[in-house]
Amino acid sequence: MKERLKYVIFKTKWGFFGLLANQKGLLKSVLPHASHKTAKKYLPVGMFKGAKKDKVLCPELQKAIKAYYDSDNAEYADFTGRFFAPLCLEASEFAQKVLKTCMKIPLGQTITYSQLAERAGFPKAARAAGTVLAKNQLPLIIPCHRVIRSDGKIGRFSAPGGAATKKKMLEHEMRG
Repeated sequence: MKERLKYVIFKTKWGFFGLLANQKGLLKSVLPHASHKTAKKYLPVGMFKGAKKDKVLCPELQKAIKAYYDSDNAEYADFTGRFFAPLCLEASEFAQKVLKTCMKIPLGQTITYSQLAERAGFPKAARAAGTVLAKNQLPLIIPCHRVIRSDGKIGRFSAPGGAATKKKMLEHEMRG
């Protein structure tokens, strides 16, 4: 069966957010960008021939994401650990455990990389857990921004905007 890819890019108060999916589930999300064109570039829809625009792709997830970014209080849009669409996590067993554990971090809270690794069942794999998060294809949906360094500093963030975006998201969540 040929893989059918669908995508949607929609506007939030913070910019244009994108989702890419196949028949199995969500493959990628793109945090808000200033323009539709830039979000599409980072999705990266152009890499996939035949990716079809689908405005109704994951409607409940779109609604939750818009609520997260559009409200002054992110608490109203807590979708931590809720599945609005199946996720297509094509990764090692270790990476899947880390990502699924990360999804359980409640809105407004942070944990360290070592705490994440321990909760995932790999107490000595903090660096490896960090590497998995750096490759997270579903930011916000898998809230890797909620994982910080053991010294309390924010740490790096591989999404556009880097650590400044991570800090802005955490501040947004802490207001609740």
